[in-house]
Amino acid sequence: MENQLAKSTEERTFQYQDSLPSLPVPSLEESLKKYLESVKPFANKEEYKKTEEIVQNFQDGVGRKLHQKLLERAKGKRNWLEEWWLNVAYLDARLPSQLNVNFAGPAPYFEHCWPPKEGTQLERGSITLWHNLNYWQLLRKEKVPVHKVGNNPLDMNQFRMLFSTCKIPGITRDSVINYFRTESEGHSPTHLTVLCRGRVFVFDVMHEGSLMTPPEIHRQLTYIHKKCHSEPDGPGIPALTSEERTRWAKAREYLISLDPENLTRLEKIQSSLLVYSIEDSSPHVTPEDYSQVTAMILVGDPTVRWGDKSYNLVSFSNGIFGCSCDGSEKVRNISLPEELVFTVDDKILNNINQAEAQYLKQASDLQIVAYAFTSFGKKLTKKKRLHPDTFVQLALQLAYYRLHGRPGSCYETAMTRYFYHGRTETVRSCTIEALRWCQSMQDPSTSLLERQRKMLQAFAKHDKMMKDCSAGKGFDRHLLGLLLIAKEEGLPVPELFTDPLFSKSGGGGNFVLSTSLVGYWRILGLVVPMVHNGYGFFYHIRDDRFNVASTAWRSCPETNAEKLVQLVFHSFQDMMKLMNTAYL
Repeated sequence: MENQLAKSTEERTFQYQDSLPSLPVPSLEESLKKYLESVKPFANKEEYKKTEEIVQNFQDGVGRKLHQKLLERAKGKRNWLEEWWLNVAYLDARLPSQLNVNFAGPAPYFEHCWPPKEGTQLERGSITLWHNLNYWQLLRKEKVPVHKVGNNPLDMNQFRMLFSTCKIPGITRDSVINYFRTESEGHSPTHLTVLCRGRVFVFDVMHEGSLMTPPEIHRQLTYIHKKCHSEPDGPGIPALTSEERTRWAKAREYLISLDPENLTRLEKIQSSLLVYSIEDSSPHVTPEDYSQVTAMILVGDPTVRWGDKSYNLVSFSNGIFGCSCDGSEKVRNISLPEELVFTVDDKILNNINQAEAQYLKQASDLQIVAYAFTSFGKKLTKKKRLHPDTFVQLALQLAYYRLHGRPGSCYETAMTRYFYHGRTETVRSCTIEALRWCQSMQDPSTSLLERQRKMLQAFAKHDKMMKDCSAGKGFDRHLLGLLLIAKEEGLPVPELFTDPLFSKSGGGGNFVLSTSLVGYWRILGLVVPMVHNGYGFFYHIRDDRFNVASTAWRSCPETNAEKLVQLVFHSFQDMMKLMNTAYL
């Protein structure tokens, strides 16, 4: 918070949006060349030759026609991908989003200023909420500093989606409603939602034109907490948001048909700034082991999560999460929170029970580990002139190779925020250079100098791919655009997309490693694997450590997140030893 306020506020948060460049359409030849390189680790000579022919036929034939249509589309849109990506990646999916799509993770304050302590949940929660609400006010006033790389401003559009945003389930496709407005744009909602023991409450965070103080927020939370702990639990309407999307859409329609006021209650939740969840449990956590708290946030009680909200804050009984501030203890005469009591019947209660049952069954199948590697971090890797993100990605490739004896198709997120409404591109971290290095590490006859040489080649390849993808020169989103153009034109799916090597190399969302750098600050989180025999692997990088979180499905006998993470840590040590000894 102090860092945000300390920076210059002469620039407005969204002032550069109209001047950002449009998302480019890459060259067809370059995209196909990069695609061919990406399938090499997964192909023998015959398979690769066959795919080469398919790619050449695509380039000379239907691919060129589709590319021209994509260029025409791009002329009329500042971001040709935006609508497609939102639909394909998020809104069309019918899987339950609370577990399969949402990102979740713990706040890190227990490491230094707020260790776990029973009885601090509401006090810390009120302070945490107050800081979040101050950030909301900064956004409303457009005083959040513009993110830049050098002097180049980045797209800030996603910040509009942080508060007062909700996904609405649909029978075949969901939709997103965003109620947030800057002060110059007009009215924006000022209430938040609190979930506790299957019950739903809302209260306004503004009183007489000013933001509630932490003690005033504390009073509201205390009222809700006492009421829910002295009266019966609620029906657990929020659990419906953890259901398969079409079933949730039908249940929502039926809920509204029971009582028109149910729609009003739903809209209050949808438009609220955020959802604050009061959990009764107390997860174990240490600065080295985040596993249990991460698991309880990702797969916690579905009756106190609104899985469709863009922002859920979760608090635990032992006070896990938060930050520090001061404030007057005087509490103004503020209206007590309003409870949203939905009209329900046996059918809705059965739907809730069914949603809870499927959610808990899937959650119990998920293995989650989150550990800190504390021997070294960014400081040492940079001293060795190794990019810390690439360092983690190559360690993961080596760990997967050692565990499974084969290369692992890998999705890593690259940001494309240099461009208007730019979001992400895919970096395929499993390169032929990375595979050759992994093979050399397992071959006792390979010298240290040769291993180091191959590792540095893999580093150079990954660094270039990340740079290209961030500059709008990736190929996965381009190929997706060509496929969607074909579908819109009613054409058969081109052979490129039905070729076994397409999915084997990760295409079509089949990456066995779903990875992302969360950042270089004290934030950690994770997602579930993309495929049943895969892993989720998220990490954040600090000067003195690497914090990693991994998921795998227990029902898959091949995968083991615990073993993978331990092998990643082992690979960290081996890579650093390689850099220290290869010159000797």
